[in-house]
Amino acid sequence: MSFSVNGLFMIEVVSSENIKEILPLIRSYQAFYNVADINDSNNHEFFSQFGSDSDTGCLFGYRVGQKMVAFATVYFSFSSTIASKVAVMNDLYIDPDYRRQGIAKALILHCEQYGRSKGAARLQWVTAADNLPAQSLYLSLGAKQSSWEHYVL
Repeated sequence: MSFSVNGLFMIEVVSSENIKEILPLIRSYQAFYNVADINDSNNHEFFSQFGSDSDTGCLFGYRVGQKMVAFATVYFSFSSTIASKVAVMNDLYIDPDYRRQGIAKALILHCEQYGRSKGAARLQWVTAADNLPAQSLYLSLGAKQSSWEHYVL
C-alpha cells in the first residue's frame, strides 16, 4: 500500500519487499541516538513485525523517485488517563540530505491518520531534549509538549 502525492514522492508501507531499503536509514537513526551495538539482522527481524496486517503497528517509508529517504514507525499502546488506545510514533528519521522539505510533516500527519483509522485517540511521541529542530517542527504542527518526564529502567 502506498500513498503518492503528485507522483513525485510517496509514503508506503514497509514489507518484506522493501525492508532492505529501510535498513540503512534505521542504522543511521540508531547512530544518531548513539546506539552502541547496531545489528542489521536484528533490525530486519524486529522491524519486519510491523506492517499493514499487524495489530501492533506499522512501519512507513518515504520514497523520493527510486530512493527511500525516510521512515516512521507507529506502535499501539493504551492510555489509562483517557481510557483509550493511542498510537505511538516511536521512530521518525529523515536522511539529512532530504531534511527541511516537508517530509517529516508528511510522515507525522500520515501516522496520525493511520493511528486514527485503527481506533487510536491520539498520536504521541518523544524526542531527545536537545533535538530542537524536531521540537520546532512538532510545535508548528500544533502538537502540545507534555510535562511528563520519561524514565527507562
